[in-house]
Amino acid sequence: MPKIKTRKSVAKRFKVTKTKKVTKRGCGQDHFNARESGKQKRGKKLDRSVAETDAANIRKMLPYN
Repeated sequence: MPKIKTRKSVAKRFKVTKTKKVTKRGCGQDHFNARESGKQKRGKKLDRSVAETDAANIRKMLPYN
């Protein structure tokens, strides 16, 4: 049986945790941060969880996680 290929574009954007939850980096972190408050800047550093319906599809694209 051949190996299943990993979708590299998905592997770069998402991470599967030990409990099989899928996380991703939040958006809006790159620039225009000088005007943000400190609370908003710290909040942008946190990873976001993905909805379970989307997570099921993402897990299929990452077969060896």
